[in-house]
Amino acid sequence: MWKEIGDREFGKLRSNLFSNRIKSARIASIQLSNYKEIISPHRGSVNSLQVDLTEGRYLLSSASDASVAVYDVQRATDYDGSGLIAKHKHVLLVDKQHEQGHKYAISTAIWYPIDTGLFITGSYDHYVNVWDTNTTQVVINFKMPGKVYKTAMSPVATSHMLIAAGTEDVQVRLCDISSGAFSHTLSGHRDGVMSVEWSASSEWVLVTGGCDGAIRFWDIRRAGCFRVLDQSHSQLGRRPALLARSTANKSSTLKSSSGGPSSSAKGRPSQKKMGNGVSIKQSAIARQVRGSGKQRLHPGMLSSQDRATAHYGAVNGLKMTNDGMYLLSAGSDSRLRLWDIESGCNTLVNFETSRLQATKVIQLAVSHDSKLVFVPCMSTTKAFDLWSGKTMMDLRGHYENVNCCLYNSLDQELYSGGNDRKILVWSPSKATTEELEGMDGQAFAIDQDNWSD
Repeated sequence: MWKEIGDREFGKLRSNLFSNRIKSARIASIQLSNYKEIISPHRGSVNSLQVDLTEGRYLLSSASDASVAVYDVQRATDYDGSGLIAKHKHVLLVDKQHEQGHKYAISTAIWYPIDTGLFITGSYDHYVNVWDTNTTQVVINFKMPGKVYKTAMSPVATSHMLIAAGTEDVQVRLCDISSGAFSHTLSGHRDGVMSVEWSASSEWVLVTGGCDGAIRFWDIRRAGCFRVLDQSHSQLGRRPALLARSTANKSSTLKSSSGGPSSSAKGRPSQKKMGNGVSIKQSAIARQVRGSGKQRLHPGMLSSQDRATAHYGAVNGLKMTNDGMYLLSAGSDSRLRLWDIESGCNTLVNFETSRLQATKVIQLAVSHDSKLVFVPCMSTTKAFDLWSGKTMMDLRGHYENVNCCLYNSLDQELYSGGNDRKILVWSPSKATTEELEGMDGQAFAIDQDNWSD
């Protein structure tokens, strides 16, 4: 670490590369925290977790006992007797006893993306509520046709304030906070929708996963979905970088143009003329154009592509990488799949999963550089390498199944919640070998200098 600090001071190492190396070293030493504890007030299984996007400070959790709580993860409310363990109790709690509280389990709770003054909850009582954080009162509520499985808001939206809600109904509904009404109804799934995820690069693109095993991409500015992922449509690994592709295309163009006009004239087949003077080749092209026009009559997909499936069971988890280029999906068939969003291909990464929950929505998480993905695997939380699929960490601490996990990039911490009603904190160890390693590879004490006798 000291060598990297020296390289950073002399300008040999870029600032963002230096910070990424430090964060990667910290996340590699993650373990169950022995100096930080979250005191959960929930009396049911913890179903969702989210840290606000503005400060990265307030953790929002929801549970099956119809309660939702907020914690300050940066300022402790209490310490144990010796003062070594910081305890974080809830600073806000809304439960079933609240006059406007939910009646049944709260399956999802999310922050308003640009302000901690609002948060949104979705429940099995068929309601999506928008809460004022300061007054703990419901500002707007939306009545859904069935149980609410998942809600999401776009983190990059500047033109709309839409809440995407996936329910046990086949239609995805977009709720507009500004008007208090439904703005869109997206039809295409043949069964309930368990997971919804907005694109990280476009405020208009929404991804949904249903119990029919389909993952659909929607552009909310037009009718119908524009892509359905097919698990049989695959590519091996990640696509080449943009610079490499442009270089390859340029070289191929140079090769084709080096043949000269004589070679192209030799290789050109003879075109027979029809009676009206139009060549057969031109008429074939015209037929192809007319055929493609017929395919574009439907605003959605072709019937064969519309029935494609991404999993053999329900899609109960979706997570997009931070750059918005790849999508990770989890299914009740205990499969994880990584998708290239640009091409819509399955990258065929073989994740070493053992078993995933089949009846509940699971919340996935990715690290700051999208190299690690954290997945609840029954009673453990596993960290996989995104491109090799190898298990990098196996985090055991819950007594029952884990339902959700969340990575906080500000502190390089992982939070997990499960059926044991606990919220566990996984943090880097305070003294890692990288922090104790000297310039010449020898280990120094924390308070030792290099100039004293």
